[in-house]
Amino acid sequence: MRLTVFTPTYNRRELLTRAYKSLASQTVMDFEWLIVDDGSTDDTEAYVKEWIDEGIINIRYTYRQNGGKMRAFNTGTDKARAELFVCLDSDDYFVDTAVEELLAAYDNASGRECSGKHVGGVVAHKGCTDEKLLGNKSFPDGDISTLYGLYLKGFRGETTLMYETELLRRFRFPEIEGEKYVPEDYIYDKIDEVCVLAVLPRIITVCEITDDGYTGSVKKLKRENVNAFYLYYEQRAYITPPGILRLKYLARYVIYAKRSGRPVFANSRIGFFNVLAGCFLAGFLLLAHKE
Repeated sequence: MRLTVFTPTYNRRELLTRAYKSLASQTVMDFEWLIVDDGSTDDTEAYVKEWIDEGIINIRYTYRQNGGKMRAFNTGTDKARAELFVCLDSDDYFVDTAVEELLAAYDNASGRECSGKHVGGVVAHKGCTDEKLLGNKSFPDGDISTLYGLYLKGFRGETTLMYETELLRRFRFPEIEGEKYVPEDYIYDKIDEVCVLAVLPRIITVCEITDDGYTGSVKKLKRENVNAFYLYYEQRAYITPPGILRLKYLARYVIYAKRSGRPVFANSRIGFFNVLAGCFLAGFLLLAHKE
């Protein structure tokens, strides 16, 4: 078994049926499906037990007290038994060749390096259908890259990410008291420092955005997770090359430093004058009600 397909879920038992059917239809079955139930009250476990009894795929189910997707993700990496790890959200499903293509892309790039970094996983597309991208731009040219490097080169869209499990255990999501969400790119940016990804320009995951999903409630997430967004914007302000994008991250760093009660100028790695520039832009953003 080479791959752990991880699904965090919270009161999504009916949506899980679609994910299950897609996994049961895979052309390669060299995976386990690890479901981490983040405190559901809709009897998700009974649904999962029926699928386990069918014996079509290898399924493991674990229940934990509700703590948000990022804590569930940490639980998933702790319990994973395979060398590779991919997240399949409860409102998504895989194309029939997903596992086969992800493993092949990783194997084909194995042993390669870029700037001294090894290939530690695969990045592929998400789609709103199996033929239409979720986003307006495909990957730029190149068969290996860091994740953030793709976005800096103009990529716009959602991704399917498969990583070596040990990388995700090494770079865990921070668990912040009173908060339940951390932007996923906060961890992926850290992984970018030590590895690159094989680029697979294929739709692997089909995503249906639901009204109660994370993607549709960004403002609420920011309001309820100010410390997590402070960490994210501070990191992006540091790693982003000079330019307009960096100024935007600097401004949001200043805003979320204030909202989380942290001193704005205390973080020396960003630099005094960079933070000062962020302060000016932050003022404009707040006046324009963009944050």
